[in-house]
Amino acid sequence: MIQRTKGRMALCAVFLALLLAFIWGNSALPGQQSGQVSGWVGAVLETLLPFLDLNSPQGLHILRKLAHFSEFAALGACLAWMGAMTVRPSALRLGLPLLGGVAAAVADETIQAFSPGRNSSLVDVAIDSAGVATGLAVFTLAVWLWHKRKK
Repeated sequence: MIQRTKGRMALCAVFLALLLAFIWGNSALPGQQSGQVSGWVGAVLETLLPFLDLNSPQGLHILRKLAHFSEFAALGACLAWMGAMTVRPSALRLGLPLLGGVAAAVADETIQAFSPGRNSSLVDVAIDSAGVATGLAVFTLAVWLWHKRKK
């Protein structure tokens, strides 16, 4: 278990709240505005990585799916961090954060269903959930390697 202090718990809680605000805030944007944000991000990435074709409809679609995955991978890592500070070693240490991440993905798609010009998708829930699982796995592996290095 990662050492739990008030400062670490507060930092983790703030990071978690900011991540959820970012994720759900973007989901609440109307479709046209969300498309503009994706287009801007695509233009910036194409400037930095000119070999990418992100201005095409297919490129923007892939960018949006990668954004979903990445946001939820960060959420998964944050939930794993919180779990490592609060849950004794057991299946619950990974199970509860995974369940929380999937619930956040369902909430995200529900928000999109009520945003003008947006729709919700079970495929996006699956992508988001895969991101959460990846974030959990990467965080858990990093902690394991850190502890192994210290011994």
